[in-house]
Amino acid sequence: MYDIKVTKETFKKVEAEWRNYQQTLREIKRLEETIINPYQETWQRDDNIGGGHANIIRDPTQTTALQLAKHKQLDYLKQIVQAIDTVYEKLPAEYQALVKVRYWSNHKYTWDAIADQCFISKRQAMRWRDEIIHVTIEVLGWR
Repeated sequence: MYDIKVTKETFKKVEAEWRNYQQTLREIKRLEETIINPYQETWQRDDNIGGGHANIIRDPTQTTALQLAKHKQLDYLKQIVQAIDTVYEKLPAEYQALVKVRYWSNHKYTWDAIADQCFISKRQAMRWRDEIIHVTIEVLGWR
């Protein structure tokens, strides 16, 4: 581990990313769907009487692939999801249980309730949370 000073804002941001993980997955799907199947107007087009056509050969598959590859927001969201997946997969089962209760549950539990559900002390639960967030920050390369 590197001794990078993590700011409060970064810590809160990464914790929010863990909390919004499922929403981020849905947002990625929505963005990909929007790029793959863009909205198309149904109005009648002008047949361009008297004008020429462009000499560009259009390949919709290539265009879609390029748009998917170049979409900055999509890349950013995928980077976050990949980091969370990487960290989560390497966590011990006890830490994964904490993640499920703290971040992926529909309930907003207090630290005491989280500790009770994980069969650990409140302080231990908070230490595990700190470790998880710091490792995620390291994987993301943030500070």
